Parts: sequence; structure tokens; C-alpha cells
Amino acid sequence: MTRVVAMWSPPRALSTAFVRMMIERGDVFVVHEPFSNLEAVGEFLVGDRRTTTYDELVDALFDAARDRPVFFKDTTEYRYAPLLDDRRILHDAINTFLVRDPRRSIPSHHAINPDVTLEEIGFGHLLEIYEAVERATGRAPLVMDADDLVGRTHDVVEAYCRAVGLPFVPEALTWTPGARPEWARTDHWHRDVDASTGFSARSREYAVNCDNDERLASYLRHHEPIYRRLHERRLRV
Repeated sequence: MTRVVAMWSPPRALSTAFVRMMIERGDVFVVHEPFSNLEAVGEFLVGDRRTTTYDELVDALFDAARDRPVFFKDTTEYRYAPLLDDRRILHDAINTFLVRDPRRSIPSHHAINPDVTLEEIGFGHLLEIYEAVERATGRAPLVMDADDLVGRTHDVVEAYCRAVGLPFVPEALTWTPGARPEWARTDHWHRDVDASTGFSARSREYAVNCDNDERLASYLRHHEPIYRRLHERRLRV
């Protein structure tokens, strides 16, 4: 059975740690940020298949799923306009979502990209995809919250796997630290994951944050209501 599982997330929401867990499983073809890479550099490799357009990329993802389940994660700093009325992704893929309190994700994003714009924080684009999936399927998609994922890892991942039709592999919840080729182009965004051995809470304090910087505070005022809306619909275990 062809199965494409998508996970959409704003940047800095622990989504790459989730990808690392999926890689550790060994039974899923994992694709890391195909749409954002296509947007940023104009091409993306799905395995050894080079794609340079949106349609080529979607074709490659579904073709790969003929052999085994495909899991891809992407972040929503970009707006993927063709996706918003593409039945293949919205209806035929299993779309899931991961959110994180923007009071934490915004300063984390700014620390890596001080020029981050309001739209690149990503919650608005995320909501667009969420609502498009809901319209296409007639069902509310699955949403995880990063705090739940860290606080109740076993239960949340088990429930996630059950919801998307994958076996739960508890051994995949821990891994050996190290950089991964899947995100070599953007490795500076993923160094926390490179150093990790599993899902863990981080209490890092940032010199510039939503309490002492008016620009970041304005980003928080814009995105927090969207986060709260999705947070209320989160997977509860």
C-alpha cells in the first residue's frame, strides 16, 4: 500500500528530533524538508531522483512510497502555494502537525537567523496547510505539541504511530549522536539534534527574546493566537 506520511512544523519546534527518531526505525524512507529545500535552492533529491519542480517532487515522493512507507518533515517558513489545492498531498498523504510555544521557538529562530521575518516564524503558513487538509479530508488532522512530545515521549510517539498506521518501535526513541547526511546543507540549524541521544527538554535562555525585544514581541503577539488554536486540538494521551 502506498503511504506518504507528512509532518508540518514551524521552524525550531523539535521537528528534526522527530525525523531522527524516524531514521532510527529503519523501516521508513525518510525525506528531510523536501519542499523548503526546493524553495531555497531550486532542486531536491528524493533518493537518487533529482527534482526541480513542485510536481516532480510530489511524484517522486509517491513513487518512493510504492516500495515502503515514506515519511517527510517540512517546515513552514515558506508558503507552499501549489500544495494548498493539491489533492495528492492534502488528501492522499497522511498529514500531521507539530507545534511549539512560540515564546520558545521565536528566540531560538532569531538566534540562528537574526533577520527572520514575521512570516518566516511559520505559524500562519502552518495554519493554512492545516485548514486545507481539514477541508480536503473532512477531518481534523493530528497535531502534536513539542512539550507533550518531550514530557511523554513514549506515549505520544506510540499514539502517533497508531494514528498514521505505522508500528511503534520503542527502540527508536534513543539514538547515537552525530551529524546526519539528510540535513547536511542546513546542519547549523540542527546541531542540538546532532548532539542528542533522544527527545529532551531544553531550558536555554536567549539574550534576545520576546520579553526584551519589541520586534520579537510583535511576532509573538501575531503568532501566539494561531499556536493556541492548534494547541487546543493537540493529540492528548
